[in-house]
Amino acid sequence: MLLSEAAADGRLTLEEHAERAERGHAARTLGELTALTTDLAAPAAQPIRLDSRRAVSGVFGRERRDGRWVVPASFPVTAIFGEVVLDLRGALLQSQHTVVYATVIGGHLELIVPEGVAVQVSGRSVLSRRVVRGSPPPTAGQPVIEIRAVTVGGTIRATTPRRSRWRTALRRGRAAS
Repeated sequence: MLLSEAAADGRLTLEEHAERAERGHAARTLGELTALTTDLAAPAAQPIRLDSRRAVSGVFGRERRDGRWVVPASFPVTAIFGEVVLDLRGALLQSQHTVVYATVIGGHLELIVPEGVAVQVSGRSVLSRRVVRGSPPPTAGQPVIEIRAVTVGGTIRATTPRRSRWRTALRRGRAAS
């Protein structure tokens, strides 16, 4: 809608509008969408405001982020004798490459990612466990979540849930009828 208004106002030519609309339809992340309109409106007038200052902390407790939320391009996560769960299945990724700066001391960090998103874990760990399941190796154009971690006596676990065979069979049955 903002692109159409900009074309109607003369801020975009018809060729620019067509190009941006095509890039908008092909966008895979929220960051790609906001990049299409950054020169058209002030940041305060953008349709979705992003807050990248928020840290996720599970200190002697549990913190969970799930549902529809905007994942900034980089953000800190702390799990000190606690648990942090980041469920990205319904989240909007701001960029193709997201960096999670994790500090895990005697705690647990769990990352649940949708299919097609690669996960990489790097950093230092002492007496710790790192588990990455179901994540494909990164390829060009694929969203990547990079976890840069300092881990002491904790666990980092990244998983891509498998699709239920029953749900797949149900979908096929409905499509056939």
